[in-house]
Amino acid sequence: QVQLVESGGGLVQAGGSLRLSCAASGRTFSNTAMGWFRQAPGKEREFVAAINWSGGSTYYADSAKGRFTISKDNAKNTVYLQMNSLKPEDTAVYYCAAKTGSVYYTGDFRSWGQGTQVTVSS
Repeated sequence: QVQLVESGGGLVQAGGSLRLSCAASGRTFSNTAMGWFRQAPGKEREFVAAINWSGGSTYYADSAKGRFTISKDNAKNTVYLQMNSLKPEDTAVYYCAAKTGSVYYTGDFRSWGQGTQVTVSS
């Protein structure tokens, strides 16, 4: 089991930036993939981005491409989501998740953080 703790959410104006962090601990392996998901009020949770344990492979949802960057600090076992050019429609609770498997498949994430609220005002 992997324990995940997110931080970095908050309130930002449209066009602004935020960086989310996710600290991982517990049973991690070289084939552990880390991901970010989000859930807006009244909507289903959706995939945002994923990265493999080494940080060498990444995968993004179309809505995140060009604006969001996922990265990993291997020394700190921490994954980041840098979000730029934020829009009101990015408002959601953002969750960090982990699984064993490919970053290119957005399912099968088994471990989840508690979530962090991101609010983008217009």
